[in-house]
Amino acid sequence: MQRAAVFDVDGTLVDTNHLHVTTWWEAFRQAGHQVPMHAVHRAVGLASGDLVARLLGEDRDKDRDAELSAAHKALYGQYFDRLPALPGAGELLRRLAGDGWQVVLATSAGGAELGALRRAIDADDAIAATASADDVDAGKPAPEPVEHALELAGVPAERAVFVGDTVWDMRAGSRAGVRCVGVLCGGLPRADLTEAGAAAVYADPADLLASLRGSPLA
Repeated sequence: MQRAAVFDVDGTLVDTNHLHVTTWWEAFRQAGHQVPMHAVHRAVGLASGDLVARLLGEDRDKDRDAELSAAHKALYGQYFDRLPALPGAGELLRRLAGDGWQVVLATSAGGAELGALRRAIDADDAIAATASADDVDAGKPAPEPVEHALELAGVPAERAVFVGDTVWDMRAGSRAGVRCVGVLCGGLPRADLTEAGAAAVYADPADLLASLRGSPLA
């Protein structure tokens, strides 16, 4: 039977979380909001609308949500030509594809941003499909992004593993019935990922690749 290895991208395969923190912080600052960077970091991984709602609350001027998201997108877009892949990212995906796994990306990125991320990973030959937040009604921590990835792979939840770097990833994967693996390269503590549902936690893609034989992706 086919198996699916589903991967979050930002903070899991590409070292972008702190770029998102900085550019969201600047987008909020330009709009007159003082949001602590540590709070932004904790919200990274949510879809843009959910991130704004979490950080500004329900009593915010919701008519300005799109303006905030557009400002973040423009600021973050300045880095598209130099996004750095995390150590071992491309090698891990190619190894899994070679071992018979269907590799699927599950990301909130789309368009030019997704193209930049895939160029950074440089493993298109190993990626079978991509599930974008644009394809579902609700982003992580809802299970829909992971469920859509499984649909694209044609694989049931019990034959899949989801790898991510945030509590939102772990919760989404757990709610989809998929075994979850966490990585620390997104900047969150091991305990947070484990509490949110990670069955195993590794430092980064290179560490997971080196530990593959004893991992949930064995």
